[in-house]
Amino acid sequence: MRREPTEAETRLWSILRAGRMDGAKFKRQEQIGDYIVDFVCFAERLIVEADGSQHVENAADQARDAWLKSQGFRILRFWNDDILRDTDAVGEAIHAALRPPLPNPSPARGEGL
Repeated sequence: MRREPTEAETRLWSILRAGRMDGAKFKRQEQIGDYIVDFVCFAERLIVEADGSQHVENAADQARDAWLKSQGFRILRFWNDDILRDTDAVGEAIHAALRPPLPNPSPARGEGL
């Protein structure tokens, strides 16, 4: 675990902390199994990762993500540059992931099975 967060992680934490994202409670640098994740909301089973260039097509990241998904987590990954350049868009993507999906509307009368 790193002692000092990157600038991108600091920026991301500023929008995730203290329930600022739809009241969701995120924790940072949490251990899940054998892995440390950047940010996690356990109630929503949502992990948010800030990635640098070291994560490009990294086999260890793929295995880690597969295991975390098998435990029921959803994972959002953002490039550090994107977090720094367009924090609002990153926040919107996280906000969208936290919104419950809209229910399928009932078929119009006479269009059902």
